[in-house]
Amino acid sequence: MKDYHPLTLEIMDMVGDKWTLLIVYTLGESALRFSELRRRTAPVSQKMLTQTLRALERHGMVDRTVLPTAPPQVEYTLTPLGKSFLAAAGVICDWTRDNVEALNSARQAFDRKRSKSVAAANPGKRRRG
Repeated sequence: MKDYHPLTLEIMDMVGDKWTLLIVYTLGESALRFSELRRRTAPVSQKMLTQTLRALERHGMVDRTVLPTAPPQVEYTLTPLGKSFLAAAGVICDWTRDNVEALNSARQAFDRKRSKSVAAANPGKRRRG
C-alpha cells in the first residue's frame, strides 16, 4: 500500500467535489468575473461558489484579481496548476454529460427493481404515492 501525504485526502475531497469540477471546467474557458462565473455555474449558491473559489485559491489552482473599477470587480482565472487539473476535470464533466441518459436509465431500472422487491417483501403494506 502506498503512503500518501497527509493532505492527500483533503485535496482529493476538494477536487472531487461537484462544484470544484464545475467551476474549474467553467474557468477553463476564460477568466471570469464573479457574477459571470455565478451565472454560468448555476445552480451553485453564492455561498458555495465563494467557499469553493477560496479553497481553490488556497491550493494554488485559482488566481483572484481585484480589478481597479468603481465599484471594484473581482476576476478569477486558473493558474498553471489549475489548468493541469482542468484536463482531468474536463474528462469527468464530458463523461457525465455524454452518459447522463444511460446513467438516468440505470437509476430508473434500479429504482423499479428495488420497488418491486420491497413490495414483494411486504405484501400487506400499500405504498403511498
